[in-house]
Amino acid sequence: MAKSVLLLLKVMMILLFLVWVSIWVMKPTQIWTRKWKEAEDAARTTVFGSNGLDFVVYSFPIIVSIMIGFVYLHFKPKEQRRRQRRSLISSLSNPIIVNSFVGVLTAMEVLVMFMFIMFLAWTFYIRVSNDFKKMMPSRSLMKLSIWQYKTFRMATRCGLLAEACLALLLFPIIRGMAVFRLFGIQFEASVRYHIWLGTMMLSFATLHGGGTLFIWGIKNMLQDEMLQWQKTGRIYLAGEISLATGLVIWITSLPQVRRKRFEIFYYTHHLYIIFLVFFLFHTGDRHFYMVLPAIFIFVIERLLRIIQSTPETCILSARIFPLKAIEVILPKEPRLKYAPTSIIFIKIPSISKFQWHSFSIASSSLVDDDTMSIIIKCDGSWTNSLYDMIQGMPVAGPDQRAQRCIPVLVEGPYGPTSTEFLSKYDSLLLVAGGIGVTPFLSILQEISSSRRNNFPTKIQLVYIMKKSNSISILNSVLPLLTSKNTKEFNFKLKIYVTQETQSGTTLNEMIREFSQVQTINFETGSTSYAPNGYGSSVMKAAIIGFTSFLFFVLLVTFSNVFLPRPKKASSKEKNASSLVDLILTFAFFLSIVISIIVFSIMRSKSLRKQNQLTEFKHKGKEMQASSLQSNRNLDDHELYFGARPNFHDIFSKFPNETGGSYVGVLVCGPEKMKESVASICRLSSQGSITSTRTKKPYFNFHSLNFTL
Repeated sequence: MAKSVLLLLKVMMILLFLVWVSIWVMKPTQIWTRKWKEAEDAARTTVFGSNGLDFVVYSFPIIVSIMIGFVYLHFKPKEQRRRQRRSLISSLSNPIIVNSFVGVLTAMEVLVMFMFIMFLAWTFYIRVSNDFKKMMPSRSLMKLSIWQYKTFRMATRCGLLAEACLALLLFPIIRGMAVFRLFGIQFEASVRYHIWLGTMMLSFATLHGGGTLFIWGIKNMLQDEMLQWQKTGRIYLAGEISLATGLVIWITSLPQVRRKRFEIFYYTHHLYIIFLVFFLFHTGDRHFYMVLPAIFIFVIERLLRIIQSTPETCILSARIFPLKAIEVILPKEPRLKYAPTSIIFIKIPSISKFQWHSFSIASSSLVDDDTMSIIIKCDGSWTNSLYDMIQGMPVAGPDQRAQRCIPVLVEGPYGPTSTEFLSKYDSLLLVAGGIGVTPFLSILQEISSSRRNNFPTKIQLVYIMKKSNSISILNSVLPLLTSKNTKEFNFKLKIYVTQETQSGTTLNEMIREFSQVQTINFETGSTSYAPNGYGSSVMKAAIIGFTSFLFFVLLVTFSNVFLPRPKKASSKEKNASSLVDLILTFAFFLSIVISIIVFSIMRSKSLRKQNQLTEFKHKGKEMQASSLQSNRNLDDHELYFGARPNFHDIFSKFPNETGGSYVGVLVCGPEKMKESVASICRLSSQGSITSTRTKKPYFNFHSLNFTL
């Protein structure tokens, strides 16, 4: 029964998505234009009006598809009962293009990109060819020559390509309602799709605006047209403001600015509100309904995130590592469960009242019921401020307790909906660079503490570090290093210290040398709130459905009240563009506000029922260096100084050292390291790594983002 329900939900979701895609494909054609005009003329005389029709046809299918997707995620099993075999989908997830310019691209990504580019080419060709066939410039453009008219029309149609990119632009950065989770793609990995779409959108928008201004300049119409705020049709001034705002956002998001001046990138990105509002006034309501679904869900999700992260909590304790890194332990509601590789966003008001920073969770919810931890490498202004604050805090007593707490706001966690991405493999090869080992600590703790037999039991961790003091980060998985390998769990560690040469130093000695980790406990004061997550998938679907229905009702109501209804379907009377856009904006704003108020009331009641957190149970995990002195199990692991790993050699030896026919390769670290591993995985999928005498394992590549 459950399988039938899941299958039905999946079929409905796919069908509605295909309907939405079909509308985009058919929209440029003459058949659609003619039939749609007839439908709009007929709808204008009804109570729903053309606005109601536009919303139902252009926006509703994908919104309902996403709602069904969340219901599907809710009922989908959180874990696989039996290990899956390698499929065509898994083969498409392996890299086929690896270079420094585009990074690592999988076959699935290349296929989707190709289809999207073909769609853009189709839209542009159909629109422009129809324009050229008519070759009858409008009255205001009668003095244009043939080449000028063609240039003008091509520039105009570039605006439609920008609109298509905008329709998808916000989907990849929706955190709690990330539709990409339906395909197993996590938020931190989908951010680059947002970057690609944003770059394409601004490129087409610049061609659109630049080409139009160019023709105006040739015909000495620049001053007359640029500052016009038309009563009907396109509002040119709004388009110019929207384009200028978009270019400012794009320029300040370039890596050269984002990495060195994160504050500039962060604050200018909030100009998206101005960009979207003036985009609406420029394109009009008909075009806006095509991009509305992503904006609609993004705004709902953004406000829900604000509500979820509003209550302050306190840092329970912090551990200072020798490499100028800190582990921050935070409270959590015991019922909150998360999958390995999940991330959280934190804001510390005493450092910045506006900045949120993302970090991978280093703990496992199977091990720690009421706490979760993150490890922060302090190499930026915000992280250095946190490091100085914690290190400079006076402590007293045998438990090294600070007399005050550090208030913190927590958003998340965000991550995989299940552990299927781990349980489908026979073995795991984890490759980490520096602080990139953090998500793997969560994976190792999850697998070692789980009693489920569907997890891979053979794991190899390749850890590349600049200095040997980074070994202290492995504190939470130290028992795995010293325990003897068994049939139930086999773990091997390979450490490469690239910037030190210490011949003769053993792993045992290195761990004992850097075992001194300072722990600071904080007073939690009267704080009684523990983060309890973002909410269930069904709740998200219900909020989207309620808000959509409310928006539709308000839109139809306001349209009937403020816009005169034509007596005949053939009437050519047009309402003022600004008035129609204002009605759409107000209905959108009011529906969002009402939904958020309802959700806030429900959440406040839920928080009152939550048990008051009077004491956070937290046990520090200190390195027991003395227990390592005579431990011979560390000899099973490998330690190299002054060398980088030879990944070709590691992959070649993997079948004999660890084994497994279907191997998940997870990589987190610098881009060059990812590209090196991806290249080997690409070759291995072609059968050119291991010897032909042995059974060849299949290596499936996964990249975890080092920074967002």
